[in-house]
Amino acid sequence: MTQRHTAGRTLPAFAGLFFCLLLGLGAIPAAHADPAYHGYLDLPSVNGDGEYGGGLNPALPLDEPTLRAALDQARADGIAPERYATLLHQYWLVVATDNAAIDLAGWDPSRGVRANERTFNQVYVNYLRLTTSHPEFYWAGLAGIAGGSFASGFFDMSDVGVVLDVPGIHRLGNAVADLLRGTPGELVGELPADIRLLATEGARLSAEDVAWYQTRLMIMQKHIFTDLVPMHEAFVALGMPGIDEMYAAGIIDADIRAAWQSITTGTRDGYIDALIRMTDREQNRVIADQWDVTAAGRDGIGRVLTYVSTIAGKPAVPGVRAPGIFAPATVRADLGGRSMALRTALPAFNWADREDRWTYIMGDLVPRHIDMESDAVLAAAVLGESFWHKLARGRLVPRLPELLADLTARWQLVE
Repeated sequence: MTQRHTAGRTLPAFAGLFFCLLLGLGAIPAAHADPAYHGYLDLPSVNGDGEYGGGLNPALPLDEPTLRAALDQARADGIAPERYATLLHQYWLVVATDNAAIDLAGWDPSRGVRANERTFNQVYVNYLRLTTSHPEFYWAGLAGIAGGSFASGFFDMSDVGVVLDVPGIHRLGNAVADLLRGTPGELVGELPADIRLLATEGARLSAEDVAWYQTRLMIMQKHIFTDLVPMHEAFVALGMPGIDEMYAAGIIDADIRAAWQSITTGTRDGYIDALIRMTDREQNRVIADQWDVTAAGRDGIGRVLTYVSTIAGKPAVPGVRAPGIFAPATVRADLGGRSMALRTALPAFNWADREDRWTYIMGDLVPRHIDMESDAVLAAAVLGESFWHKLARGRLVPRLPELLADLTARWQLVE
């Protein structure tokens, strides 16, 4: 009887104690986990110009799921886009490099040619992938085709860097020097300075100079990819909302946003407008300063190397003229009372110079690319060709004898 009574009193007491315990636990503040984007807000982009390995900021991860989770939570929590701008840009950059089969962590121009050879090529393979999957991406098509030519010259530089005494820059410089020696001084003095510099300084070019130039080219290549390809992937995945978020974050400006709006029109005029705006961004804003630095480098050798690239460069877009055909260096001077002209096959401009580069791009390269894109059969054939075939055709060393013969034949004195 006593045991039963005690048990009866114990149960309510235990229940009361349990209830008080629950109330006490409820009074303790709950521990909140940090949001997924903790530490990723207000980060600067410290590697947007492509100079170093990895992504935009070393504080950001390089795996897509982690970035996506942080980005999704920042959006859900109403964080202002400008606060997660670098996170957003890094996310789409990682998507872009994953889709391009590029190891972003290992993409470091400073490591040199051998370490970056696959990545250098893969960038252009990816441009062609984008444009064949999305024919409205005219800029990606131009980047892929012209890039094949550019990459060809890049590997020629590698050849020259390994064996400087075989056909290459030295032969080209010596050929120009020989032609200048047989030309009246009055006319030589009127030629662009880059031609005279090639003749006088080309012979002292070293393997170290070539390696430096290759690194400069790889930096610019990564800069272009980092800037323009992520916005392509955002558009593919989300359409204009993806572009608008990048605009709200300050990653892109109103001009490039207008380019994407033009693409949404689904018209040829819209695609052309986007092509021109994107090409302008690439050449006149993304890498313009880097070309300036490159041309000014190495005590005159930067000008020699950028001018050699101009001589050798002939983008593989059908119908495009080589720079020396588009704008040949032609000068006139008075020789003993007779007005004489010198015609050459050398370009009157250096690709590194902003205004002249843009004149060539808009005067020949972009119009011919528009012509190609307007012919569906031709576009499919050119854009569908393997990048590796484009690369093999564009090599300078096998073309050097023809180039030198053409140079000699076109060097003419006329009244």
